[in-house]
Amino acid sequence: MKIAFTTDDRVHINTHFGGSEEIDVYEISKEGYQFVETLKFNYEIKEENNESKLAPKIEALADCTIIYVFAIGGSAAARLIKKGVTPVKAKSEEEEIADVLHRLVQTLKGNPPPWLRKALQPKTSSFTDDVENEATV
Repeated sequence: MKIAFTTDDRVHINTHFGGSEEIDVYEISKEGYQFVETLKFNYEIKEENNESKLAPKIEALADCTIIYVFAIGGSAAARLIKKGVTPVKAKSEEEEIADVLHRLVQTLKGNPPPWLRKALQPKTSSFTDDVENEATV
């Protein structure tokens, strides 16, 4: 499964989801983890409406299971959850990505907590997705 992290230094989970210009993505399993890519978002123009900044990020994270953030707004969190991505707040700006990845690997080897078991379930399309797909076929 893929896990994402908002970061500005590739070490700490230290940026707000909405303002994050880079999001690191890792593949994780019981065997370990591996860096996949850095998603980059460049906002040259300061947009008055932050909602328009969220759409590209949320789409880019569609294949992720979890995103760790330092902070996130309610609207962004709701939109991620609707896409099947679980947002998780870091304990502090000093929390390190590697520490979280190590803990997740150990958790996957054992008995994951209910929130993680739910996040691990295969994503299913929603009714509206099914209706949209039928309409375009």
